[in-house]
Amino acid sequence: MRFLRRSLTGLFLLSLTLGLLAFAAVQVRDAVQDRMNREPRSFEARERVFAVNVVPVAFGTVTPELTAFGQVESARTLEIRAAAGGRVMDIAPEFVEGGTVTEGQVMLRIDPTDAESVLQRLQSEIVDSRAEQREAERGLVLAQDEQAAAEDQAALRERAFQRQRDLQDRGVGTAAAVEVAELAAAQARQSVLARRQAVAQAEARIDQATTRLSRAVIAEAEAQRRLDDTLITAGFTGTLAEVSVVQGRLVSSNEKLARLIDADALEVAFRVSTQQFARLLDDDGDLSNADVTVVLDVFGTNLTAQGRLSRAGATVGEGQTGRLLFATLDSARGFRPGDFVTVMTDEPPLDRVAKIPASALDAANEVLVLTEDDRLEEVPVSLVRRQGNDVLIRADEIEGREVVAERTPLLGAGIKVKPVRPDERSNVSEAPEMVELTDERRARLTAFVEANTRMPEEARQRILNQLSQGTVPAGVVARLESRMGG
Repeated sequence: MRFLRRSLTGLFLLSLTLGLLAFAAVQVRDAVQDRMNREPRSFEARERVFAVNVVPVAFGTVTPELTAFGQVESARTLEIRAAAGGRVMDIAPEFVEGGTVTEGQVMLRIDPTDAESVLQRLQSEIVDSRAEQREAERGLVLAQDEQAAAEDQAALRERAFQRQRDLQDRGVGTAAAVEVAELAAAQARQSVLARRQAVAQAEARIDQATTRLSRAVIAEAEAQRRLDDTLITAGFTGTLAEVSVVQGRLVSSNEKLARLIDADALEVAFRVSTQQFARLLDDDGDLSNADVTVVLDVFGTNLTAQGRLSRAGATVGEGQTGRLLFATLDSARGFRPGDFVTVMTDEPPLDRVAKIPASALDAANEVLVLTEDDRLEEVPVSLVRRQGNDVLIRADEIEGREVVAERTPLLGAGIKVKPVRPDERSNVSEAPEMVELTDERRARLTAFVEANTRMPEEARQRILNQLSQGTVPAGVVARLESRMGG
């Protein structure tokens, strides 16, 4: 009986469970069917509006600026070489790397002993040559006197011969006396010829003495030049570089000792494309004498110099393109030969062009123009020049309208936008980002700045003052570490 009661209870509970499961399944089915038969909910579609920066387009006359990169050079550079070999005796204190010398200053002196000995020997030869010349001149005077005496004696002998011939014609003279007189006259004439020959020899001796004296004077001048070559002087005022000699060193002839650079006669050489070069030519096809501005970025401090275009390179150069131009700098304080600089010069003005940001122009030379209902419209334009972050364009369709300053992939024709005009933008400049340095990093940067000799003193002190503060501008730290290679 007990077993039957428990079995019936179990069957009852099982039936109840199955009934509940069936009821739950029916409820789930009804809920799904009701959800599937219900009409979907509809949401109101809203158009997305983008905020864009717009700039007005104004056409007018714009002067494009050509920007190139070049290197500062010295228009006057002199290699200092030893004209004579020998040992270096004296050196000027300024004859060091970076030393400044003035025009005519004696920079170093080579041992002049050998040159002085040669000069003294030649001076002695000049004294001998002059003495010989004077002796030859006296010998000429004596020879001329002897010639005159011989001519007088020959005249007397001739008169005596004529007298004996007259006596013979009158019958009072003898033939023997006539012959003796004639023989004496002939001997006298022979003596005159001998004296004339002696005079010619004396004159030739004078000519030889004069020639010898001239050769001795020439040799003396050459020896004097060699002696002068032992003193090396500065041809102009400038700065020394590549100095490779010390006192006591033995140098050879034509050996390079240093290089003298005129720091006040600087010019910049820069290369432009052929198209840019053509825009710098005047109506006659010559290079225009345009003004240039040269900028050197020295750790955030820009050194600026003004100059003018002077000439163009004669050839293109193997493996090169474009044209090499040279500009003479008027006043280049702080610049040194070898500096890599930025060169800017004005091109001829362009009419009917507009200047807009380069980010407003896409690869197909199209811009997005704002319509009256604040929607975008794509308009093709003609690209005239690129000027850094800006471009110069021509397009009559967009005159007086507004274009999108920065294009993004989300923007296109027909999209509604909210224009943000320049007068609505914030003019508050953001403060420079500051970083805090560790002691080790600060010491490393300070040592690098103090060891940099090419940095102007004013810039060095300014950077050192910034590094001594608790926080340092991040831009200054980045520039220093990029030059340190860290």
